[in-house]
Amino acid sequence: MPNISQTSPLKLLVLSNGHGEDIIAVRILQELKKQTNPPDIFALPLVGEGNAYKKLDIPCIGAVQTMPSGGFIYMDSRQLIGDVRGGLLQLTWKQIQAVRRWVKTQKKLGNPTGVLAVGDIVPLLFAYLSNANYAFVGTAKSEYYVQDGMGLLTRKSKSAKWENFSGSVYHPWERWLMSRRRCRAVFPRDSLTTEILKKWPIPAFDLGNPMMDGLEPTFTTQQFYSLETAQEEIVRPLIITMLPGSRAPEAYNNWEIMMIALSALMASFQERNSVLSTGGKIVFLGAIAPSLDLNIFTRTLQIQGWRPCSDSPLKISDSQGLTFQQKNGYLILSQQAYNDCLHLADLAIAMAGTATEQFVGLGKPAIAIPGKGPQYNPAFAEAQSRLLGASLILVDQPAKVPQVVQSLLKNPDFLQIIAENGLQRLGRPGAAQRIAETLLQKLG
Repeated sequence: MPNISQTSPLKLLVLSNGHGEDIIAVRILQELKKQTNPPDIFALPLVGEGNAYKKLDIPCIGAVQTMPSGGFIYMDSRQLIGDVRGGLLQLTWKQIQAVRRWVKTQKKLGNPTGVLAVGDIVPLLFAYLSNANYAFVGTAKSEYYVQDGMGLLTRKSKSAKWENFSGSVYHPWERWLMSRRRCRAVFPRDSLTTEILKKWPIPAFDLGNPMMDGLEPTFTTQQFYSLETAQEEIVRPLIITMLPGSRAPEAYNNWEIMMIALSALMASFQERNSVLSTGGKIVFLGAIAPSLDLNIFTRTLQIQGWRPCSDSPLKISDSQGLTFQQKNGYLILSQQAYNDCLHLADLAIAMAGTATEQFVGLGKPAIAIPGKGPQYNPAFAEAQSRLLGASLILVDQPAKVPQVVQSLLKNPDFLQIIAENGLQRLGRPGAAQRIAETLLQKLG
């Protein structure tokens, strides 16, 4: 009788709990599909409808539903109450049943079966309850939230000590789930977190963060700069990318806050004693999510005195991009050139989650302005500043952005520290491929 586990491909169920987690999962799945003996992949997005999986034609095995909070229940107890009223508990129970039923069916058919959990303790717990071998990609927690590699961070909140009361940001019950015999691999989001988890019998692998994959620009640096290399830094404009987030209506509100920062920057740019006054032009790149209404951003710009313009000192890979001008400043809105917007910029004004981390991971500074949420509120921004360290500079008022920009431009040594810090905290590209290869070895 043939060994079914050798002739039948692995049946892999992927669990994720959020839009960002779905995207990270899909990056890994894309690499899995490239392997010599790729698994048959199924998915169950625990939060939202899992649109990212639909692009790969991955079948969903159970009920999905968008909750009122959009997945940000951990930021506000009121959001959790809203989700419970919206059917969160019933949905969770249906999803647990669906996972167990799927695993039981695959095992009855004699198929080798595994579960990949992407996110936090929720998909990890689901994976444990599945009765199958499982692996975990930890996207939500990092030791950098509580320490900088040299020691614990000073915190104002008395409750902060509970974040790592047991020696790790991953609490004992989470580590228990990661140390079970059926847990074959854990992929933390950075080297420091991996190092800490290895103090326990946890199969942790330091393979990088898939968040930094797929960010290649469409241009080369040489193509962008002036051909007169001696004049590059004189001719080249200061470029600032704006990251308002991807959630409506929050992103529209964030954009209005950013306009205050832009007005202050333009005023600073006109001052003769300002560092910003040298170099001629300033270019803002608005990296707008395709799901958002560009007309709303355009209206806000025009109210602030920006006028449509057919010429631009900067070309990006978006034929649909809109260019605006105000004095010697230019602003380009793009929904199709996200990677270019990240790579071209010297710095960012950020009110986003994943996009801010990706920008910092490229070795660049981001200036963050806390908004009113539900995602990018003061609590989220403060936590993100701990996660990203020196690379993320918080300001409590948008009008303070110019003085931070001037300070950065005057301090090349600090910019070098920021470049090294970003790479250390987010890791090098290629993590999805490395995780996919290890996943097949451990689950297949």
